[in-house]
Amino acid sequence: MTKQELLDTTDLFLFDLDGTLYLGDAPLAGAPEALARLRGMGKRVVFLTNNSSRTCAQYEARLRGMGLFERGDAVYTSACAAAEYLNANHAGAGVYALATDAVREELRAAGVALCEERPDVCLLAYDTSLTFAKLKQFNEFLAGGAAYIATHPDDVCPTAGVPMPDVGSFIALFARSCGRTPDVICGKPCTVMGECVARAFGVPASRTCMVGDRMYTDIRFANANGMRALLVLSGETTPAQMGQFPDTPDVVLGSIAEL
Repeated sequence: MTKQELLDTTDLFLFDLDGTLYLGDAPLAGAPEALARLRGMGKRVVFLTNNSSRTCAQYEARLRGMGLFERGDAVYTSACAAAEYLNANHAGAGVYALATDAVREELRAAGVALCEERPDVCLLAYDTSLTFAKLKQFNEFLAGGAAYIATHPDDVCPTAGVPMPDVGSFIALFARSCGRTPDVICGKPCTVMGECVARAFGVPASRTCMVGDRMYTDIRFANANGMRALLVLSGETTPAQMGQFPDTPDVVLGSIAEL
């Protein structure tokens, strides 16, 4: 598929964040201009992230500060997908969420019935305010038989220097401590998030493109959900690494500026 064919057949572009649109606190060269061109062509721009430590409003503020977010755009996180999944499949159930206070408030605003005792469901999000007491309580609830949902499977969160442990690392911890693994994982590359995005934005997968720098999350997500897949080489993946994965991008660009 050529770049022009991708543009002609796509109405909704889903953008990963770090490594795709910015590095650290600085937008990648040409990223704001590329997004502006897409908007000018009538394309919908949605920022899609697995990181469930921040709310949509917090991400929007950060993206606006880098000149990447404009009116008509949207942010969608794995916590959004988890809230939609819970409301559809566990409506009215008491949910204990291992999450930051801000994300807990976002979940509550989305209609999730949060509770602190005897939950029906345990939700594992990326809680950067984690304490041992929270870990212990979550483990006890899982051992007691509560349904188990995780926002996303990433082992680490990319940061300057040593990457931080992410939800995937905590999944491994609970597997060792109580023998439980999630009943459902919502974020990339799983299909729950793909189904939620299609409903939220009203665009079929066949007219949607996932743009990202990771083969095993972004490109695998696109392949698993029947979307177009655009790999950018501005982040984690190098040309030499592409062949190490079973996933197949439709288009490969050096950076989003080339779009």
